[in-house]
Amino acid sequence: MRTPPQTVAVALTGASGMPYGLRLVECLLAAGSTVWLLYSQVAQIVARQEMGLDLPSRPAEVETALSARFNAAPGKLRVFGREEWFAPLASGSNPADAMVVCPCTMGTLAAIAAGLSQNLIERAADVAIKEGRKLVLVPRETPFSAIHLENMLKLARLGVVILPPSPGFYGHPQTIGDLVDFVVARVLDQIGVPHRLMRRWGEAEGPERATEPGSGAAT
Repeated sequence: MRTPPQTVAVALTGASGMPYGLRLVECLLAAGSTVWLLYSQVAQIVARQEMGLDLPSRPAEVETALSARFNAAPGKLRVFGREEWFAPLASGSNPADAMVVCPCTMGTLAAIAAGLSQNLIERAADVAIKEGRKLVLVPRETPFSAIHLENMLKLARLGVVILPPSPGFYGHPQTIGDLVDFVVARVLDQIGVPHRLMRRWGEAEGPERATEPGSGAAT
């Protein structure tokens, strides 16, 4: 069994699907991982639109608010600004063990594919690729254009995991939260973080899935 990552970078960008990203942060903290959180300016708009959640412009305020929301232990959640170039994940000498961009806009995906590194999200992803760390992108767009698909193929050939948020229905989901958890579970599987968010294919009927504290990402 793989050793779970101690530190996971999570980037929230301006695609629809903010409940996926925040539920992922919640589950990572519940699993004992340290989370380094990044967010774009448009992600602030999407969080307000989709979840009624205000993400302040000051990273320190976001860190305080989300640490309280998810009952994070001191130091387990760190939030960095988009231009914070002295953040540890900006350098290959101190990268996160894994990184997830969730949700991921097509613009962010294209910038990562081109190696632009114009902000900390793009630079952290560039570092993950060059250092051979696990990078998972959760692109929320439909339909995909040929440009989108070509960028995804380029990244997939480099070992990047392209994981569109496509929930399955074989577990008979009853709520939006169940659909969110299906996708988050697949992300956690990719980076090697144990969870009990859903019953796996082929498992016998048994106790209901475990739910991490405060599973309110889809409310």
